Amino acid sequence: MSIVSGSCLCQQVVFQCKNDFTQFHLCHCTQCQKATGSAHASNAFTVASNITWLKGLDLVKRYDVPNRAIATAFCAECGSNLPFLSGAFLIVPVGCLDNAPNIEVQDNIFCDEKAPWYDKAQQAQQFSTFPK
Repeated sequence: MSIVSGSCLCQQVVFQCKNDFTQFHLCHCTQCQKATGSAHASNAFTVASNITWLKGLDLVKRYDVPNRAIATAFCAECGSNLPFLSGAFLIVPVGCLDNAPNIEVQDNIFCDEKAPWYDKAQQAQQFSTFPK
């Protein structure tokens, strides 16, 4: 089994885990939109014990959403989303991984709450860098 590494934007939090993800969801619920500042969360799931923190664990902060069974974890320095435990699962925001996960996106969930601009955004012009 290969190993994937991950980190926050400022590199003060670094971790590794086995590339052994069993689920990969794009969640469009309004809480995930707020937590990520984006149209959806991109989360991969693995067993709870599948993480080794290499540095910066003391900078990882967690917020549990009241009255919901969801949470978010982030670097206290730069605010980047980071892995967190939820029941029997370790939930890993795929954007913080340095390597590709072993699994493709399986589905889009909570689509009734999808950002109203999301579908049209998928059709917008694409650039490899900032447009000129």
